[in-house]
Amino acid sequence: MLPISVISDCLGLENQTMVIDSICRRSLRRSVLTLILSLFGFFNLMWASTTYADSGDELVQTLSGELSGKSKADKIQAIQAIVNSDSSQKGVWLQAILDGDLFVEKKSGIVVFAVKNDKQYDLISAVDGSEVGVVKKRALRKISIDNSIRRYLKSQIGLLAIENKDSAVRLAAINMLSDDVDVESLERIRVVRVKEADENVQHAMDLLLFTHDLKNGSAKQKEAALNFADGKLDSELLNALKVVAEDDSVPLLSEKATNMLLDAQSKRQWYSRVEQVFFGVSLGSVLVIAAIGLAITFGVMGVINMAHGELIMLGAYTTWFIQQMFPAAVNYSLIIAVPAAFMVSGLVGILIERTVIRHLYGRPLETLLATFGISLMLQQFVRTVVSPQNVAVINPVWMSGSWAVNPALSLSLNRLVIIGFCLLVFASLVFVFTRTGYGLQMRAVSQNRQMAKAMGIRSARVDALSFGLGSGVAGIAGVALSQLGNVGPNLGQSYIIDSFMVVVFGGVGNLWGTLVAGMSLGIANKFLEPWAGAVLAKVIVLIGLIVFIQNRPRGLFPQRGRAVED
Repeated sequence: MLPISVISDCLGLENQTMVIDSICRRSLRRSVLTLILSLFGFFNLMWASTTYADSGDELVQTLSGELSGKSKADKIQAIQAIVNSDSSQKGVWLQAILDGDLFVEKKSGIVVFAVKNDKQYDLISAVDGSEVGVVKKRALRKISIDNSIRRYLKSQIGLLAIENKDSAVRLAAINMLSDDVDVESLERIRVVRVKEADENVQHAMDLLLFTHDLKNGSAKQKEAALNFADGKLDSELLNALKVVAEDDSVPLLSEKATNMLLDAQSKRQWYSRVEQVFFGVSLGSVLVIAAIGLAITFGVMGVINMAHGELIMLGAYTTWFIQQMFPAAVNYSLIIAVPAAFMVSGLVGILIERTVIRHLYGRPLETLLATFGISLMLQQFVRTVVSPQNVAVINPVWMSGSWAVNPALSLSLNRLVIIGFCLLVFASLVFVFTRTGYGLQMRAVSQNRQMAKAMGIRSARVDALSFGLGSGVAGIAGVALSQLGNVGPNLGQSYIIDSFMVVVFGGVGNLWGTLVAGMSLGIANKFLEPWAGAVLAKVIVLIGLIVFIQNRPRGLFPQRGRAVED
């Protein structure tokens, strides 16, 4: 649906200030909250209505009786009179009728726009844009319409907008008309199409026209439409091609349409597989980014950290807290949240290691029980301090929507960003492990702790920093996961088992193994889900993993070193 402000621009309306100023003066006498609530839904309507002050056009007032009456025939006749008029306000009136924003004041009979303000309505004249007063709802009579009138209004509003100088408005108008287009609208579009210069609008117009021709056109029109549809993958065209393929009156056209359908279906199947791979890689990225911190702590220290999921949860809640602190900077909150989540989860991880884990080295089952208890404590802490209910983290604009590669393939932006983010985190950790002194010490401790101590490496310090690093990476994973769903106290429980599966499958402590294992499990899940279902697919993957571990108990990329061999 096109906003009224767009229609007013289309019609060349000017001087859009009077009503806004008057409403602001009125609203300043009320609270700021009331101002926001009263103007939010109707701002465009008031902006457009200010253009009436100098027009003197009273057509809608003349037709008020017919528009507000009960006779459907009278309403249609009145709307047609508005459509056929030369009034510069007709687009705004039509949109207001369609949106249910046009009323008649019962006492005076004046046609008005009504802006809800608490339990009352601010009235603005639909003729000259002046303030009429404030009344209760019972003082107004709404100009109501049924579905047939609604369809007619949509087509007429769309026709008014297809000649707008803004290509985005023209494209939106064509898309609106494509739902239910009549013969009059089609002929108008054919005329406008000749002058259209924007490629996107051209394609939308051609798609609308040729789809109609395939279903209802002559043999010549169908042939031209088939030439246009050749190689296209739009669903509307494919549905229209089915109509031609099933029509045996013109065998040549029917055969051509059938062949085009088969070719299009083959291409769509191929793109469907590409989409499956994309969803598999995106799921794999989620698994990798959730498990890679665990690979550090489990691989270097041999600690079975059952609180890893709760460290992910803390990172997600950190993102939510930052958005609450800076509500006006939602689009930049993730940039702030990444280092903040790393610090919060990392510090909590170091605290856990210094107070509990360091007393349990060499006893993996006891670390499992201890960290499981810590995970319950962290969950209860969040329930007490924040809420037991889920909280919503807002996606920034640059992560919303999708990238339409073609009509058969669309990639969601949030998953694309998470894939890139996963690879960035992975590359950063590989750099730390292979190009820094700390990474060299960490690898030495993981391969032979006693020899590392003999060489002067402070293993206790390395353990604390390693646990903090793994915990901080878990917090970063929480930032990413907050963009895929709601954040709650049980967020970490959804990923802890999968994280252990990835670490064991890839090889304990091996970053490359974690990457390969996460991507493999993600893609395998997505290819099994269409025919096995989500639950059974996970069961099959788990059984396959058990069989694999029976033959290669140290995973895909086992660690090397004397301590490991022993």
